[in-house]
Amino acid sequence: MIRAFQDSDLDVVMSIWLSANIGAHNFIDPEYWKRNFDTVKTMIPQAEVYVSENDYRIDGFIGAIGDYIAGIFVDSAARACGIGSQLLDSVRKNREKLTLSIYQKNTAAVSFYLRRGFRIDAERIDPQTLELEYTMSWEY
Repeated sequence: MIRAFQDSDLDVVMSIWLSANIGAHNFIDPEYWKRNFDTVKTMIPQAEVYVSENDYRIDGFIGAIGDYIAGIFVDSAARACGIGSQLLDSVRKNREKLTLSIYQKNTAAVSFYLRRGFRIDAERIDPQTLELEYTMSWEY
């Protein structure tokens, strides 16, 4: 079930955020994510966030700011079960376009978005990590 984020979800959401980022970005020092943890924790309640909940357990979430997807994060035990697609659809149904930034080396995520109709519009070096990232977009 996809539902709107509640303040009581924050600790679980942040645990998924940290483990998913460290797992998906083995090319970035894990300390980078740990250093940004508190900043992201204050930003989550300010974004439009939806969680995937199965058997009263949160196993993923999506965050959006306007038409920008800040990220889709799924617990490692629940990946490849369609949760990412469900989360994306929950945000996409109310919008005519979406954009996001994604690291080029995160090939699984790049492929995920390409399969769902996104296209690569631009690339740049992320000044914080010095990694190449794509700007991707989708339009209805």
